[in-house]
Amino acid sequence: MSKLLKSLEVLPGKAPRLSTRKPDNLLGLHDSEDARPLLADSISAMRKLQGRLGAEGERSVLLVIQGMDASGKDGLIRKVFTGVNPQGCSVWSFKTPTADDFAYDYLRRVVVQLPRRGNIGIFNRSHYEDLVTARILGVIDDEHLERRIGHTCDFERMLNDEGTKVVKVFLHISKEEQLQRLKTRVARPEKHWKFDSSDLVARESWDEYHRLYEQVIKATSTEWAPWYVIPSDNKWVRDAAVADLLVETLYRMDPQPPTVNIDPDSIIFDDD
Repeated sequence: MSKLLKSLEVLPGKAPRLSTRKPDNLLGLHDSEDARPLLADSISAMRKLQGRLGAEGERSVLLVIQGMDASGKDGLIRKVFTGVNPQGCSVWSFKTPTADDFAYDYLRRVVVQLPRRGNIGIFNRSHYEDLVTARILGVIDDEHLERRIGHTCDFERMLNDEGTKVVKVFLHISKEEQLQRLKTRVARPEKHWKFDSSDLVARESWDEYHRLYEQVIKATSTEWAPWYVIPSDNKWVRDAAVADLLVETLYRMDPQPPTVNIDPDSIIFDDD
């Protein structure tokens, strides 16, 4: 694993130290032009590796994206998965649970959206909303949160054992950058649809959200499903880092298409 990615990984049992990580860290890049060819190379590599993953048809990748409001989850998906074959990719955005969701256990709505073997799945928010946000809103108490942390580790261990590689990224932005992005949503009519007054309510609980993410990330960053804290004040750093992480993950998986023995001389085409 590259030194860049290693610096972003939260090692098992270690605190992510969100307060000491710089959301504007450039990761050795100078500007967006410096990052552009790196992202392009990663997208090209991922396209080829996705094809191998689909041809193999035995394993899958699940990218879990978490972060505060306006941290760039939608933009990341658009940028990193540009050019990837949509037939081998699925995206699901987890909104506020519905009445139907509450009629089942909290993991049920996640399970039904898991990627098929051979596919890459992307969760825009995820089951971690049912830990962090549920605790903020008082849906669960501290004891219940601890139980759900245990469930989550076991769930992700099962996914790994059954062939789904779970990669989790926390998009780390500063409170100042979030404010600017929220103001942009209000100022530009084409972005009004992205603004929700609940974002301002959640912003008032910024410190509490970070305290809980600190707790939950530390408890759920495991050898089989690690967390990576991605500096996201600069979108081009965010995109390049996550794309590199996905390519590195797929290279390590090394998917192999099945071998088929064909004797070219035995194939007769109509035009021959």
